[in-house]
Amino acid sequence: MPELPEVETVRRGLIPAMVGARFAHVTLRRSNLRFPFPERFAERLADRTVTALERRAKYLVASLDSGESLILHLGMSGRFDVAMPDGRNLSPGDFYLDGALGTPKHDHVVMAMSNGATVTYNDARRFGFMDLVATTELATCRHFAAMGLEPLSEALTPEAVARLFRHKITPLKAALLDQRLIAGLGNIYVCEALHRAGLHPEMPAGRLAGGDGSPTPKARLLAEVIPQILNEAVAAGGSTLRNYVHTDGSAGAFQHAFRVYDRLGESCRTEGCTGCISRIVQSGRSTFYCATCQTPSID
Repeated sequence: MPELPEVETVRRGLIPAMVGARFAHVTLRRSNLRFPFPERFAERLADRTVTALERRAKYLVASLDSGESLILHLGMSGRFDVAMPDGRNLSPGDFYLDGALGTPKHDHVVMAMSNGATVTYNDARRFGFMDLVATTELATCRHFAAMGLEPLSEALTPEAVARLFRHKITPLKAALLDQRLIAGLGNIYVCEALHRAGLHPEMPAGRLAGGDGSPTPKARLLAEVIPQILNEAVAAGGSTLRNYVHTDGSAGAFQHAFRVYDRLGESCRTEGCTGCISRIVQSGRSTFYCATCQTPSID
């Protein structure tokens, strides 16, 4: 599943085709994705101008001049293909090298824009979805009401980390994946952040707060490395895992900078560390870490 850096990369690729343009025509080739399309979906988009395209966690949000916002989620295999009138393909959304995942039979939504661009949503597994919500109700809608703070916002401070995790006995990795606390973090980048911060994934999350609720030094370091890693991944165009690749054929490059993820048995890349990368399963997901330099210590 694309994580926050990949979704942000897609957002940036869609902006030239969508922002400032109208939906000239929207074609639905099926009645549903993960969920049914909203009532009169194509009709409500028709002739509406996209005034902005933002990201909330792993969601894309297109603001419309109608007062509604189009919410887009890629699910497991969703991707966007963007054909510009001059023949360029701009969107970094062709995630899958396997031809079966990118074949036209999985093109479920085709959006013809007033600027001549065609934005096609392709989703082999149909775990993605689209919704329309009043822009004034975005914060309280079913998708975002219980969502935590943005990891790339100024809200992610050491004090916020300590406040969110205080008294929690949940393993730290599970707490970081809890979208009600910090929204948008996924398995890959949590593994990488924990390694860079030198924190054991099974450590109780509450240990990042002192007895008075103040952030520990490790909480301060974690609040620093999370946006650092995410921004590095965005700059690299995301990570190419399994079939992930951009529409122009290039691949996201951040996987070459992985310190732990998918490196089972390989040497730790921390300078001076003699350990090897281990793997455990937490909540059904693989966790990669170095038991030598990632300890439960908060010092």
